[in-house]
Amino acid sequence: MKKKLKDFCNSINIEYVGIAPAEPYYDFEKVWRKQIERGYISGFEEKDIQKRVHPNLTLEGSQSVIVCLFPYYIGEFPEANLTKSAYSIDYHLIVQDKLELIASFLKANIDNFEYKSFVDTGPFSDRYLAYKAGLGFWGINNNLITDKYGSYVFIGYILNNYPFKPDKPMERTCYKCFNCVRKCPGQCIIGDFTINPLKCKSYITQKKKDLNPSDKDILKKHSLIWGCDVCQDVCPHNKEAKETTIKEFKENILYYLDYEELNQISNKEFIRRYHDRSFSWRGKGVLKRNHEIINDISGENTDNA
Repeated sequence: MKKKLKDFCNSINIEYVGIAPAEPYYDFEKVWRKQIERGYISGFEEKDIQKRVHPNLTLEGSQSVIVCLFPYYIGEFPEANLTKSAYSIDYHLIVQDKLELIASFLKANIDNFEYKSFVDTGPFSDRYLAYKAGLGFWGINNNLITDKYGSYVFIGYILNNYPFKPDKPMERTCYKCFNCVRKCPGQCIIGDFTINPLKCKSYITQKKKDLNPSDKDILKKHSLIWGCDVCQDVCPHNKEAKETTIKEFKENILYYLDYEELNQISNKEFIRRYHDRSFSWRGKGVLKRNHEIINDISGENTDNA
């Protein structure tokens, strides 16, 4: 059945698929508790530690986790002010559709197949599961890295009740050149394969609350108004990263948001235009604010409904 699964994934253009065990993740728990002790949590993560560690709390009777990688790199756009992961239609939508295709195939081939699929929304660490499934290795910048696509990959997974045999993690790490540590706008990369997300520019571009002077200084160090690619751009593992073969990531490309547009349109119009983009969930106000800080623009209060 595992070969049938991988063959089916390949048939829908998913190259990287592996199996992580659905067992208590005690090694992850140690790392996560240390992050909590240091205050290095963003608040976006699952708050119940037990749910992050025990798969059975999410799906009773779970026996394995199917993990897939979805490369998204399409080349360089020097004038971009959005992160590379936001160029296409919202990756949550693209990846979720593909996970559901996999689940439908398995339901048709496995009696009483039960599952729950996640894209950035589950209780677990996506990168940890991909590592456990043997799909990549850790970078100092806390990214999962692959040989073919570097770290430019999205991760989706299917927690399920079928006993697929787990794959083995790779016994290697990145080059440890520390380019990412030196170049990070917020100096958030600790150097021990963890980060302080509160100083990550990508996190700061998504903050709804008023930004403090330190946040603003970090924003001004790079031109992106949404996300941050610096630790990936300077990574030698990404130097020869191949472009994605998944067509959905090469269509409907948008890499720049104009300030005048954001300033003139209403919130409703913003949602109408960009509801299917990954940057839309925070609303236009956050993007407009980031634009103003980075480009030293005096803002106008035009956030009408």
